[in-house]
Amino acid sequence: MSLFDAAAFQAATGVSRETLDRLAAYEATLRKWQPKINLVGPSTLPDAWRRHFLDSAQLYPLLPDGARVLVDLGSGAGFPGLVLAIMGVPEVHLVESDSRKCAFLREAARVAGASVTVHNKRIEAVPPIAADVVTARALAPLNDLLNWAHPFVQDRGAALFPKGQNVADELTDTTKYWKMRTERFDSRTDPTGTILRVSGIARV
Repeated sequence: MSLFDAAAFQAATGVSRETLDRLAAYEATLRKWQPKINLVGPSTLPDAWRRHFLDSAQLYPLLPDGARVLVDLGSGAGFPGLVLAIMGVPEVHLVESDSRKCAFLREAARVAGASVTVHNKRIEAVPPIAADVVTARALAPLNDLLNWAHPFVQDRGAALFPKGQNVADELTDTTKYWKMRTERFDSRTDPTGTILRVSGIARV
């Protein structure tokens, strides 16, 4: 299989040369820090442009129109929040409880020239920020994600959650507790994956 590299990423997303250079600086920082902190699964690093950067960038066209404020829960290595900030979301908040990962996020944002706010706290400890959109990747079941996202978006904003093949079961489990509008989009990086766009989030 041919390697999915930075050029392939640019062809798949249409980002500008300047944006690609900033993402490449982020990718180089990820490779530099990975031996010291386990930021991503080691087996995914050779395919990082597809497994992490494209996987994050595919959310950009699904953002609500005019979205300015994004809160990324459990940011880890910055996927998808830091990628979306580099692609142009004006105000991005990265929430991560691990202080070493927060140090990485600040350094990666610095080298990529991205203006983000890093919150080194548990999600429940972050004062609610009025967000247009909340994102979270590979963090928790949908019901937990909605509990965490609701204070930030209430019923006015939307949430984008990449999900695996169990998305139908997770949706069924949430109907006892939540009312919401859901849209499903095929993942571009995972044949069994779905991106869930959830809006009108309210408790039952």
